[in-house]
Amino acid sequence: MLIDKDTVVSLHFFKLTNQEGEVIDESSTPVSYLHGGYGSMFPSVELALQGKEAGYDLSLLMEPEDTFGEYDSELIRVEPRNAFPDNVQKGMQFEGSANNSEDQMVYTVIDVTDDTVVVDGNHPLAGIALKFECSVMDVRAATLEEISHGHVHGPHGHHH
Repeated sequence: MLIDKDTVVSLHFFKLTNQEGEVIDESSTPVSYLHGGYGSMFPSVELALQGKEAGYDLSLLMEPEDTFGEYDSELIRVEPRNAFPDNVQKGMQFEGSANNSEDQMVYTVIDVTDDTVVVDGNHPLAGIALKFECSVMDVRAATLEEISHGHVHGPHGHHH
């Protein structure tokens, strides 16, 4: 079966590296997604896999705009130290409102001083070109339930 809209694609041995070849994420555990713009896979990966079948090996270099976006320095915020727990440290993450918006986003602590905490609302991989590698292990038609829910279900269905 060819990969097309409303098919479930199982990928094996996926690897994500930066341009220097450093591994950012990898897995030998199969990962399945619902193909066709449902938001669970990078659109550029979906485009590259469209029309392919089980056994296909993909190696794709993706620019930041195709993954987590360009780095936005306006997403750096300096907040008062007393707005955070006493044990705050670099690398911790907190939810907060986006600048001039009621939308919630995740901020990562990038610096802590006696008086301030600097947080960054960018995705940790924003601004980085990434290489995505995988093998297509299986392709099957999605069930009506998977299509209506917009994601892959396990072998015995899914309960919300």
